[in-house]
Amino acid sequence: MCENFFLEQAQYFKLNNFKFSDGQELKDVDVEYISVGTPQYDDEGNISNAIIYCHGSSGNFASLYKLKDLVGQDGPFDKDKYFFISLTCLGKPGSCSPSTTKLFQEFPHYEVEDMVNFHREFLKEKFSIEKVKGVIGNSKGGYVALSWAALYPDTLDFVVSMVSSYKTAGHNYILSKLMDEIIVANPKYGCEKFDASLNVTLKMASLIYFNYGFSKEFYRKQDNHSLDVSFDEFGDESLFDDIYDVKFENDAVLHYDIEDKLGDIKAKTLIIAINQDQYFPPELDGIPMSKMIENSTLIRFDSELGHVGSNEIYKIEKEIKEFMDSL
Repeated sequence: MCENFFLEQAQYFKLNNFKFSDGQELKDVDVEYISVGTPQYDDEGNISNAIIYCHGSSGNFASLYKLKDLVGQDGPFDKDKYFFISLTCLGKPGSCSPSTTKLFQEFPHYEVEDMVNFHREFLKEKFSIEKVKGVIGNSKGGYVALSWAALYPDTLDFVVSMVSSYKTAGHNYILSKLMDEIIVANPKYGCEKFDASLNVTLKMASLIYFNYGFSKEFYRKQDNHSLDVSFDEFGDESLFDDIYDVKFENDAVLHYDIEDKLGDIKAKTLIIAINQDQYFPPELDGIPMSKMIENSTLIRFDSELGHVGSNEIYKIEKEIKEFMDSL
């Protein structure tokens, strides 16, 4: 375990401008990030071993910490072999978002493709990187990683999708749709003057996800008092968020679907699924996706933590190392 490896302080960079897929453009765009590890260079002076980490919906640049157990010497993601870059993605506070720009409801509506381009523009401007070794994405970050591999197939050697999918569908679509409905039902949403009732609305909208993060078995083993405490704590965490950041992020993934583009992926692909994941059950997401992506490997493992079990990927360290060694 290399915990100290991920105690880097956030750094900040400004893109000269960023153009969204709908044509809108922002100038002086903030990017929050960390870069850790050992850069290596090709004969032309370009960094050749960059691995990009894309976090989930509740994360930021520091979510790279999920890899802490795998970066030791001779580990799958040996810190002496690779150069890791982790961004706080487009739409999240720290980087360019509705709240940090103070544009709120006037912020450009973005899509997963914009999140990919946000990463790529930053890499080009800050590090002069146009091709990366690989992209790792967890949950919503998997949307970004897979879209990157499908839209720009010649710009990466491998992609790792952790507890993620190729589309927002079924219960995930309904959950996102319900969150939208709860937020816009507040007549104060979209008004110029902030109203405290928006905090209550955001808390209620966020709580619809409480029952899905862990496995069914995990929840059943808790007594009702413990569930009450966890339920309240989960809702209170949303009070640190901005309702516009959450709404725009939710809208960005609501209609995500790259099923017809999976055949364009050239990168060697590792799909990691958790058998108890309630968000992305392997039979609905990981298994079908592995059959649609050529040159892909599927790894499934058990975790009572369910979707959050991606924190336990040390359980499949051997399998991940075999994948990385095969590159």
